[in-house]
Parts: sequence; structure tokens; C-alpha cells
Amino acid sequence: MKHKIATILTAILICQAAGAQSLQQSIEAIISDPALSEATIGICARTGDGRTLADIESDNMILPASNMKLISTGTALHRFGPDHQYITKIAHDGQIEQGVLKGNLWIIGGGDPTTGSNDSIATPREQLFAQWEKFIRDAGIRRIEGNVIGDGRYFDGMPEHPGWQWSDIGTYYGSGPTGLMFYENTQSFRVSAGKTVGDPVNIVPSFPEAPWMEFRYNCTTGNAGTGDQLYMYASDLSPVAEIRGTFGIDRAAKRLDCTNKFPEYTLASYFADYLQSKGIFTGGPADLRLCTGTEAIPTEELTTLGSTLSPTLKRIIFETNHKSNNLYAETLAKTLGKTLTGSACYDSTYVAMEAVLKDLGTDTSYGIQISDGSGLSRMNYVSPDFFCRFLTSMMASPHFEDYIYTLPSPGSNGTLSANMKGSPEEMKARIKVKSGSMGGVRCYSGYIIPTEGCKDETIVFSIMVNNCTAPTWKLRQLLDKIMAAFAAAN
Repeated sequence: MKHKIATILTAILICQAAGAQSLQQSIEAIISDPALSEATIGICARTGDGRTLADIESDNMILPASNMKLISTGTALHRFGPDHQYITKIAHDGQIEQGVLKGNLWIIGGGDPTTGSNDSIATPREQLFAQWEKFIRDAGIRRIEGNVIGDGRYFDGMPEHPGWQWSDIGTYYGSGPTGLMFYENTQSFRVSAGKTVGDPVNIVPSFPEAPWMEFRYNCTTGNAGTGDQLYMYASDLSPVAEIRGTFGIDRAAKRLDCTNKFPEYTLASYFADYLQSKGIFTGGPADLRLCTGTEAIPTEELTTLGSTLSPTLKRIIFETNHKSNNLYAETLAKTLGKTLTGSACYDSTYVAMEAVLKDLGTDTSYGIQISDGSGLSRMNYVSPDFFCRFLTSMMASPHFEDYIYTLPSPGSNGTLSANMKGSPEEMKARIKVKSGSMGGVRCYSGYIIPTEGCKDETIVFSIMVNNCTAPTWKLRQLLDKIMAAFAAAN
């Protein structure tokens, strides 16, 4: 009997080895395509119990782009749990006398990235403002002699990573998180081409209104086929921003979303206007940056009137991974830094993320260099081997089921909508993956759920390509074939 069992086990191992060898050969055949001839490639695929299915230069340190969000969302979920929520407080200084607040009203941010957002998970602005108004009326306040102050001190340090490209910092996806955010820290414009090539581009600010800003437009209508090459250049050092570049004459009118470097003041302005529309008159908006004369009273010395909560962390992370929301991802990284080290500066976020990775059992001594939480920085470097080790560690987290729920499948709405068209729906549904892309970079890392079996049969994989000049559609097609080959293996 023992001899029969040993024979069966030996046969199983031989079959597994043969299957892995066949898969490796299939992947090698796919990446031999001329489109990848000059690219840097790293691929790793393993089962949950540690068997290697494919390994091609898996130790290569590669730009991950938005694959970094796998790490920022995973570590945040493991540390805080799916039900964690951000808190925004309404408070005041001074005294309330006969319905008059002889002092300032404060909106104290706690890092909620959804405040004033149009995201479907966010509380609508009017509803949120009504909740804050109720706190004020319940305290007996009918008039505010001071200002409405937007307080974003919860996150210290620079909103943007110092290594982000200058052209990215002015875009909507380059808006860094602040302690108090509004409309995802963006500014929208209506844009249309001029009548002839060389004419100024027609640009009008839309939402939010920001009369304190000086917007300059140094941009012209470009030739047909040149596309949208408009970029805003701005910083929080001054309320001045300039849009530069060209906008093709054949382009349809559109909404251009750029950055807003003063979200605290913007939110204070909108809430002050709301209160005045409800008969509660104030001195107007203020913050601690634009309004340099505003006294930075310590938060603990203010009197809290009430507080509101963000959506749960699980819902925020779902949006982060499905829409590849940079602001949300950076918020998670800064929250880890704030909670674990007391500071949200980027050097503290690295320390915090590495601490959680070690708590998960992921060795950080090799295979990773963390720069930010979103992957926008070109100073991030991660190996496919590290992604597989991290994703395997996440399978042991008590929040793994919540984590995998937040990952999209090919063909779903969001960044993967164009992937694996024509593949069986059953196959695509079993793939839970995060994409990552920027110029010359395309990465996919995640899980393939087995048709049968337990976690040990789950495949963790990472496909990373850098320095590739092939058209996006061609590269996507090749990498889709690799994911399909992995899925067919279980």
C-alpha cells in the first residue's frame, strides 16, 4: 500500500512539473514577439502553496506604475480593517452669546479624500453641508462673527511627492492629498479649439469657482491629429496657475481636469456661501495658507460641534483599485504614516508601509524600493518576485477576502475595460488583477482563483514590462495572452 501511495504522489509531482514546464514555454513563446524585443520584462507566477509556474527574470527591479496601489491598498486594509472611516469635524473658537458665535467656525479635516467629490461613494455636497449646518444650529448658532476656516493640518508635509514630474503635478491625477480635501483637489475647465491653427485655445474655469486664483493661458490650437497636449503648471506657493501646450483643431470640446492647490480655502468658501444662503451669515472663508493672518489655534483647543464620517475603507479601496485613483492611494499611504509614525511626510509613509509589510511576513530587504503610494513616481522599483511574495502574504491576512473583492477583473468597468475581449466570461471572472501603465510601462499583478480547490491552488502572478515602445493595443494583446495562459493552468 505504501508503495502504491508513493507511486501516485510521484506521478502527481511529475505531472505538475510537466505542466509548469509547458506553461513556462508558452510564456517564453509569447514574449518572443518582436514588439517586446527591446523591452525590460519580468514575470512571475506561483501557486498559493509556493510552487513556481513561471519565472522570467522575476528579480528584475521594474517601474510598477499603478501596481504600487496593490501595496498601498493592501497594507492599509491589513492595518486598519475594512470598516475604518475618516472623520471630519466642525468646531469653533470663541464663545456663543445669544445665538452669535463670537469667533471662527472650523472645518477640521481628518484626511477624507471623498469630501465634496462627485464619486458615487461620496456624500453629496448639499447633503454633507446640511449635516454640518445642523451641528451649528443645534449649538444655537444663528450668526458667525468670524470666518469659516478650512483646516488641513492633519496631513503634514508636501501634498505631492518631490519626485513627481513637473508636468504631472498640475494634472488631476497629480493632485496630492491634504488633511482637508474638496472635489478630489481638482479644478475643472471647459476647453475647445480656436477657429484656426495658432489661435488661442478657448478655456473657461467651471467648477469649483476660484476668484482668488489667477489663471493664465499660454496655449494655442494645434494641427489636426496632435491631440490634447494641455498641461497646468501650479504650486501651493502662490494662487497663480498657467495652462500651457496645444489642443488639436480637430478635437471635440471637453472638460479638462487639473489640480487645485488650495482645497481647504475652496471648501471653506463654498460652505460659507452655503451658510449665508441659509441665513447664517459669516465673515467669509479663510484657511491657514492663503490667509496668512489666520491664527493656527491648536485643534485640541477648539470646541467640537459634531463630526461626519467618510465611506468605509473597503469602499474607498474598491474605487482606488477599479479606477486607479491616485489621490485615494496617496491618502492611504499618508494615513499609514500619520498613524504609525505621527507624520504624513513621505519619508514617514515609507517607514510605515514597510512596517506593515513586515507584519504581513513579507521580507522588504530585497525586491522593493518605495517612493509613493500611487505609482506616479518613477522612483518606485519593485520586482515581480516581490509582488508575488506580497500577494501571497496578503492571502494570510484576516482581511484577504475584502482585499480581493476590491480588485477588478478584465473587461470590468475601469482601467481593465479593454482587456481580454473575446475571452470566456468565466475565465475573466476568475482573474483579479491591478493594472499599471505610464509611458513605456505596462504591468499586471494579481490573483487567479481556481475553478476548484482551496487557496493553495490560487495563482499569484506579476507581469511587468518597461521600456516598451510598442503600441498600447499590441502590448495589451500580448499580456492578455499571458494572463489567459495562467488562468488556463488552473
